[in-house]
Amino acid sequence: MRSLMFRWEQSLLKQGRVKFIAGVDEAGRGPLAGPLVVAAVVIKPEGKDFYCFTNFRNKIADSKTLTSRQRERAFDEIMAKAWVGVGIAGADLIDNSDISSATYFATESAIGNLHRKPDHVLVDGGIVVPPPYFYTCLIQGERRSFSIACASIVAKVVRDRIMTTYDHFFPRYAFWQHKGYGTRLHLNILRRYGPSPIHRKSFSPVRDWFPG
Repeated sequence: MRSLMFRWEQSLLKQGRVKFIAGVDEAGRGPLAGPLVVAAVVIKPEGKDFYCFTNFRNKIADSKTLTSRQRERAFDEIMAKAWVGVGIAGADLIDNSDISSATYFATESAIGNLHRKPDHVLVDGGIVVPPPYFYTCLIQGERRSFSIACASIVAKVVRDRIMTTYDHFFPRYAFWQHKGYGTRLHLNILRRYGPSPIHRKSFSPVRDWFPG
């Protein structure tokens, strides 16, 4: 099953015109609070033509299927064996534009922050990659591409760490627990205290506190 995760990368590498492939995924499109994080990951080659897709000791999969401990361990290994770029769009940017524009900005930043620029980008779902990069969109890409799965782990871990840090500044909101998603706990806290400075004012039901 795991070998199927390399199929898209191997197909591109066999063409001969592609050497460096980036996987791109995001975390945080849907929450009511906190940033959107996009990660771009390029697995480093070992030697001239060998890529270490099969050399990972930790489980690499859709970040949503992994435990927090599994994600943290995988994250450390990815950081050691890949070039990684991260782009972040905060709540203000999301509110002042829209989630699609914010995702585009964060994607551009993530790829731009890579030490090694990719020849091709594999991206999850409907994320749009800015020019001049060639890219392929894969529905449920984090389950079909090793590189995208790595990006999903990095994006999730980075965002979770950001939300845990915010918890120290706004302890009454329990951001460490729900990470800004609209859980029952989060909605109950929101009704009690109203929005924090990192809540997305353009997202329902947060926007109910900001008439007009």
